[in-house]
Amino acid sequence: MRVLVIEDNNDIAANIGDYLEDRGHVVDFAGDGVTGLHLAVVNDFDVIVLDLTLPGMDGIEVCKKLRGEAHKQTPVLMLTARDALEQKLTGFESGADDYMTKPFALQELAARLEVLARRGKGPKSRILKIADLTFNLDTLVVIRAGQSIQLNPIGLKLLQALMEASPSVVTRQDLEQKVWGEELPDSDSLRVHIHGLRAAIDKPFDKLLIHTRHGIGYRMVDPDAVPA
Repeated sequence: MRVLVIEDNNDIAANIGDYLEDRGHVVDFAGDGVTGLHLAVVNDFDVIVLDLTLPGMDGIEVCKKLRGEAHKQTPVLMLTARDALEQKLTGFESGADDYMTKPFALQELAARLEVLARRGKGPKSRILKIADLTFNLDTLVVIRAGQSIQLNPIGLKLLQALMEASPSVVTRQDLEQKVWGEELPDSDSLRVHIHGLRAAIDKPFDKLLIHTRHGIGYRMVDPDAVPA
């Protein structure tokens, strides 16, 4: 089990690390929220131990960004010195999977982490999300701001390609390859279908998610979350 411990109290972090490493687990550490978020995004951990009160960025914000912007579903166990129900509910709403109040027993912490790690390796629903737009790849249901959006098969393929690559640009050639394979259409087909996708995904809403990189291709991104 590979564990990321995001905790600014060195003694608590060391105790957790020693206990888990003695049992054969691999542990990485971060002492602040910004560093912890970076490590959580660029690495694949089995589970994350996340303190609620952190310098730079608190645990709630770390969890929100991990789920909402980075689209990482690594299980998170949140730690806090406060036992208030409101704090626990806020933690769960931000995307945490479990909650422990300090002080805690290391044996219980390890047991909960192992349960979360096993759960995280189970079947996952394949849902893409950008801003208020979601696309369930299993049911092919597309919803934006609570409204169901109907797309034809080509529109669904384009949407999937753009959302999976987000926030990167997808070239025209790559989009054509993903949608039509080796049987490429005429030169205007992609532009026509992108226009139709925009009419369904962007036109009825205030925030534009599909952006053109002239001469290169297209990208889909939440303009409030990622710099242009």
